Amino acid sequence: MRAQDDTDAPGGMAPVIENAGGQSPVLLVCEHASNAMPAPWGNLGLTAEQTRAHIAWDPGALGLARGLARRLDATLIHAPVSRLIYDCNRAPDMAGAMPARSEVHDIPGNAAITPAERLARTKAVYLPWANGLHNLIAARIAGGLRPVVVTIHSFTPVYHGQPRAVEFGIIHDADPALARAILAAARGQTGLDAQLNEPYSAADDVTHTLRLHATPYGLQNAMLEIRNDLIATPQAETAMADCLALVLSAALTEMRTAA
Repeated sequence: MRAQDDTDAPGGMAPVIENAGGQSPVLLVCEHASNAMPAPWGNLGLTAEQTRAHIAWDPGALGLARGLARRLDATLIHAPVSRLIYDCNRAPDMAGAMPARSEVHDIPGNAAITPAERLARTKAVYLPWANGLHNLIAARIAGGLRPVVVTIHSFTPVYHGQPRAVEFGIIHDADPALARAILAAARGQTGLDAQLNEPYSAADDVTHTLRLHATPYGLQNAMLEIRNDLIATPQAETAMADCLALVLSAALTEMRTAA
């Protein structure tokens, strides 16, 4: 189903919500789920290869998030368009919300975007996303279920020519408690090279969703980053979902025990 509110833009720009009645406290969020580039923006002057690359989305992240949602009986919300149209994990005043360059790639369709065009994209993509996620969280809190917000991302194995050894990154905003519990569970239960605040951290402005939607409510939260070569096929997504569902369950049990 899709989130419904009066900011929904025409053309299907509202966020997609799956398993809305999920009974888990975990709320899964996937801001970079899609590489879709619909009208009126088109491909932004990129090649087909570029639109399939990591600059346009997080490959494998949606498949992994869906696998986790099934295993945990969790609700999942995900963005319907490429982050190059609008990166839903960036505030409207951030250059990265509609980047003119991503990694080593110029984005021609974003190179000379006007304030009016930025506003139009913000209204079409970001506001429906932010309001949909806010409404989902607020409704759960009002119903007596405080959600645990977990965002799902993937990252490229090579960045600006430098290989990355880390396989599983756990990133936190102001409250590190859940991230540390997930890290401990991952190191105890998996063979993954798991690291805290790698390959990014809040200092890189990658925790916008957590900062806006979880921290103000005092909700437990974490951002999960999986190296995308580890979830490059449906079979790999399934195996990683099996693994991380156990990790998240163990971390939540630890949090409840410590409370």
